[in-house]
Amino acid sequence: MTTTEKIANAKKRIDELERLIKYWNDSEHDEANIVNFKRNTENKVA
Repeated sequence: MTTTEKIANAKKRIDELERLIKYWNDSEHDEANIVNFKRNTENKVA
């Protein structure tokens, strides 16, 4: 992998992290939406 490829991959990761940080910051201002999922557990014997 060349230096140019490493830099390009690092920029992609940085961009993804910046988008995640923006999403998390935006979600702190929104009302919390809590979704309760029914948990289905079954005992299965092989």
